[in-house]
Amino acid sequence: MSTFVFKAMDVAGVKARGEVEADSKQAVADQLKARGMIVLDIADKHASREIQLSFMERAKAQDLAVFSRQLSTMISSGMSILRALYVLEEQTENKFLKETIVAVRKDVEAGLSLSDAMARHPKVFNPLFVAMARAGEAGGVLEGSLLRVANQLEKDASLRRQIRSAMIYPILVITFAIAIMMALVAFLVPVFQGVFKQFGGQLPAITKVSVAMSHAVLGYYWAIFGGAIAIAVAFVKWKSSSWGRPQWDRFRLRVPMKIGAIVQEVAIARWSRTLAALTAAGVPLLLALEITGKTGGNIAVEEAMDGVIASVKRGGTIAAPLANAPIFPMMVTHMVGVGEETGALDTMLDKIADFYEDRVDASVKALTSILEPIMIIVIGSIVGFIVVSMYMPLFTVYNNIGN
Repeated sequence: MSTFVFKAMDVAGVKARGEVEADSKQAVADQLKARGMIVLDIADKHASREIQLSFMERAKAQDLAVFSRQLSTMISSGMSILRALYVLEEQTENKFLKETIVAVRKDVEAGLSLSDAMARHPKVFNPLFVAMARAGEAGGVLEGSLLRVANQLEKDASLRRQIRSAMIYPILVITFAIAIMMALVAFLVPVFQGVFKQFGGQLPAITKVSVAMSHAVLGYYWAIFGGAIAIAVAFVKWKSSSWGRPQWDRFRLRVPMKIGAIVQEVAIARWSRTLAALTAAGVPLLLALEITGKTGGNIAVEEAMDGVIASVKRGGTIAAPLANAPIFPMMVTHMVGVGEETGALDTMLDKIADFYEDRVDASVKALTSILEPIMIIVIGSIVGFIVVSMYMPLFTVYNNIGN
C-alpha cells in the first residue's frame, strides 16, 4: 500500500486535506466518495528531504490545550469526531502535533475509538489525556472531558511558566558572572602578569591564585568546556535514570532558601489538580490514583499514591495514607478527608490546587527578592577578588619604593 495526499470538499463547501493509505488513487477516490466528499486532487506523497531530529519533536502543553478545547467545541456543536479531526489537522501549526492528529484520524477511520487512537501516541497524549478521553467516551460526555483536559493542561502550563520566569533572573546573573570572571582571567590577568615580571619579587598568595586560574583557562580551555559538557550530560542521565531520579527528587525537597518548599507546593498543586480532573471526569478511582502518581512529577508523590492505592483496595480512605506521607501537609489530609465524607472530593481537590498555586506564586516572588541581593554580592565578590589580586603586588612595589 502507498500513501496518498488528497484535497477534497464536503457538501457544505468545507475544504479538507489529509493523507490516506491505499492501493491506488482510485481506491482513495472511492473512500472519499463513500464519506460524501467531492475529490479535488489526489497525489502521491513523496518522502520528505528535511532532516528529522526526533529528540526535538514534541507538542507543547499550550498546543495540546488548544487542540483539546477546539475538539471539545466542535463535538459539542454536533460535528463528528472524524470531521473535527480533519479540521484540526488542517489548522494545526505545530508540525509534530499535526502529524500525530493525522495518525489518530487514520486510526479512527480504521475503527478505533478516539482514546485508543490517542493511546498509540504516548509522546503526545499522556495517560491523563487518554484516561479522561476514555471516560468521556464511556459516559457519553466526551466534550466535557476534553474541556477538563484543556483546563488541566493550561493550569499546568501556567504553573511551569511561573517557575521558569523565576529561574530566568538567577540563571542570567550566574551566566553573566561566569562570563565576567572568564574574561578578566583570560585578558586582564596576563597583562598584569607581564608587569609583575618586570618588577620581580614574590607575588602575594591571592595573586598566585588568579595567575594559576589564568594559566588554566588559557592553556586548558578545551578541557574546561569538555568537562562542563560531560558533567551536564552525566547529570541529565543520572537524573532520568531509575536510581538517580528518586535521589534527585528527594534532594529537591530539601534544598534551602525556600526552593524545597516551592518544589513541594508545585507537586501538591499538580497532584490535586490532576486527581480532581480525573475523578470529575468519571475515571475509576484506582486508575485515577495510579495516573496521578505517574504524572505527579516527584517520587514522593508516586510513593504516597502506592500507599493510597493499597488502602483503597482494602476498602480504606484516601486521607489516612496521606497523613503518613511527609510531602502532604496536615491541611491537605484534612481537606481530602472532608471531600471524601461529603462526596465532593473533586471540588475539594480543586480548592487545594488553587490554594497551592497561589502559594507557589507568592513563594516564587519571595525567592526572587532573596536571590537579587545574593547575586549582586556574588558578582561583586568575583570582580573584587580579581581586581584586588591584580593590584596587591603594585601596592607592595609602591611601598618598597617609598621605603
